[in-house]
Amino acid sequence: MSELTDVQRDKLVNDLRSVIHDAEELLKMSAGDASAEATELRDRVRVRLLQAKDNLHRLQETAIERAKAAGHKADDYVHDHPWQSIGVAAGFGLLVGLLIGRR
Repeated sequence: MSELTDVQRDKLVNDLRSVIHDAEELLKMSAGDASAEATELRDRVRVRLLQAKDNLHRLQETAIERAKAAGHKADDYVHDHPWQSIGVAAGFGLLVGLLIGRR
């Protein structure tokens, strides 16, 4: 599942790079005139920007779903093993207290 997220992230980065490149071309071309080429380039930028936004939205939804699933698993574990959870939390607190006290 993490491979899918890495692929999605790489696709998103590539889409954003394309949008930036096309936006730079658009700025260069539209400085002089508003020809058919400039109109076509504007349309390409618009389409790629919409694609990038859609990919970003899907990536965000995937991250939210994964965070919720992890939270539910942690909640279930704490309910199933309360004393072990208390012991781990106490040990972590002791470790953090020792590290802070060393300063």
